Amino acid sequence: MPIWMNNGPWGGGGGNKGGGRGPWGGGGGGDDDDRRPPSGGGNRGGGQGPDFDQIVRKGQEQLRVLMGGGGGGGGGFGGDGLGKGSFALLAIAAIGAWLFFSVYSVRPEQRSVELFLGEFSSIGEPGLNFAPWPFITHEIVEVTRQRTVTIGAGGRGDDGLMLTGDENIVDIDFEVVWNISDPAQYLFNLRNPEATIDAVAESAMREVISRSELAPVLNRDRGVIADEVKSLVQSTLDTYDSGVNIVRLNFDRADPPREVIDAFRDVQAAEQERDRFENEADAYANRRLAEARGRAAELLQQSEAYRAQVVNEATGEASRFIAVYDEYAKAQDVTRKRLYLETLERVLGGVDKIIIDENVGGGESGGQGVVPYLPLNELRSNRAGEGN
Repeated sequence: MPIWMNNGPWGGGGGNKGGGRGPWGGGGGGDDDDRRPPSGGGNRGGGQGPDFDQIVRKGQEQLRVLMGGGGGGGGGFGGDGLGKGSFALLAIAAIGAWLFFSVYSVRPEQRSVELFLGEFSSIGEPGLNFAPWPFITHEIVEVTRQRTVTIGAGGRGDDGLMLTGDENIVDIDFEVVWNISDPAQYLFNLRNPEATIDAVAESAMREVISRSELAPVLNRDRGVIADEVKSLVQSTLDTYDSGVNIVRLNFDRADPPREVIDAFRDVQAAEQERDRFENEADAYANRRLAEARGRAAELLQQSEAYRAQVVNEATGEASRFIAVYDEYAKAQDVTRKRLYLETLERVLGGVDKIIIDENVGGGESGGQGVVPYLPLNELRSNRAGEGN
């Protein structure tokens, strides 16, 4: 029988002519000398090189210690110590993997959706969360990050061309800014959230534009339209239980289509010119109407004043006539002479004549004492000019 069948693969012990060692060991009878390696490896008692068997045994002992085995017993790899150590390592690895899949962290801007056997269970808050895997799984969703859906820009066809209520076409670009309000509804109720928001926003904008005229859309009503579309989109998404919150709607641009924008600008210029002429005509009409109304009021006031004057004068003359009549009834001669003198005074008061009493100067001719060549008229005229 060969020597390696009597002894261990590396160890000594046993018979064969004085107890030979392993295939490279020393000692024993002379028959073992033929089985030594050519290098003449030394024996345990003090050969020239290191004892290879001892090195191997030390390695086996260290391996058994690491694997959890005892210090004694059989020296093979199939011992009880090695089996127990492998089981413990496998158990620790399994527990570590289970904890790795069961414990997770959520950042402040995130929320987690926990699923128990594939069905919604709860919402995980920021921080460390525990979900026993594989019964409970989780998905993390960013809820505070604002996402944007752009409609009408970027060359996506004719989705920005819309028909107004007065049958004009307008090219509109706007953005819908949104975030997630309910992570569970967002994950399970919408297959493609961005496509859904895009379709709902475009439909809502078309509905609002179809009720508006072109001029307000292009000029002053963009803010009102943006608020109305935002409310309509939010209410529609709420009916879907989408878990989406519309933060704001940015109305970026509203212009005529590129093909007709030059003609549209000409029409706008003509309309502005027409409005300018209409405003000037209205201003002129208002000015003339105000002047006519003022003149009519002035004439009416003058007529009222003249009527009051004539009535007052007639009333005064009537009162005066009655007073004179009463005095005439009391003294007719005196009153008659007084009336005669007042009448002559009123009639002759404005006549440029000189009256000379015929009794002045004596004699039958009368008035002969007055110098006939005295320029009384010129003297009177000169005196009147000096007075002025």
